[in-house]
Amino acid sequence: MLRESAPFLNLIFLKLGGSLITDKDKPNTPQLEVIKRLAAELSDWFRSNHKTQIVLGHGSGSFGHVPAKEFGTRAGVDDERGWVGFLEVWEAAAKLNHIVIDCLRSAGLPALAVPPSAVVTASNKQVARWDLAPVISALKAGLFPVVYGDVAFDEALGGTILSTEDLFYYLALQLAPKRILLAGIEPGVWEDYPQRSRIVSEITPLNYSRYFDVLKGSQAVDVTGGMDSKVSRNLEIIMQVPGVEVVIFSGAQPGTLAQVLCGAASGTTIKF
Repeated sequence: MLRESAPFLNLIFLKLGGSLITDKDKPNTPQLEVIKRLAAELSDWFRSNHKTQIVLGHGSGSFGHVPAKEFGTRAGVDDERGWVGFLEVWEAAAKLNHIVIDCLRSAGLPALAVPPSAVVTASNKQVARWDLAPVISALKAGLFPVVYGDVAFDEALGGTILSTEDLFYYLALQLAPKRILLAGIEPGVWEDYPQRSRIVSEITPLNYSRYFDVLKGSQAVDVTGGMDSKVSRNLEIIMQVPGVEVVIFSGAQPGTLAQVLCGAASGTTIKF
């Protein structure tokens, strides 16, 4: 449930998608130059917008998704082999997070990792409990909490994986950000997938059904869901958090992240 009084007036959630910051065709392969560039763009923007609070998130890409698919971790963990997989996903996700944090810190950003596996309890693949006091304290101190797709103990399934979108959903209902920016490799939601010639500029609760079949067909190879789950989850957010805007865009081109942070139109906007 949304907090009656959100503690921040200029809060932005920013996700760097796994498809953007890793090579999904090569296990455990970061796109280092891309991560460094994105960190530099964010750092340059933040120097002129230091009163804005940022919660950063990133996907696991070719790190976490490989063992997650092999062991079926998202569906649940109930035997010895499953717990071996649980640990492998945890280790892979943590390795990528260390790389991302190093790049952010090298760019001068006050990034602080918040591993979901250590602080979040799930139930049926959803966040059930999360003490947000450390996240709120970090934001008040001017730090950037960094969450990421990670394993979590699950009261119903033993263990599971929570995507960055799962985490952002819970955080959004508690912290009420002004904007949620989702930077991936695709330039937005395709109106004509798989032809990929037209981008949907805006999705609302009223026109969502028009694109339902297209979104169903555009699932990426992703254990936590593709574009359909991303859009539907963020539609839930905009219907529960007044005034929030979600932007799905590509961070592949230099300068685009900085432009979107400044409010420029790009990709697909989800709004009420």
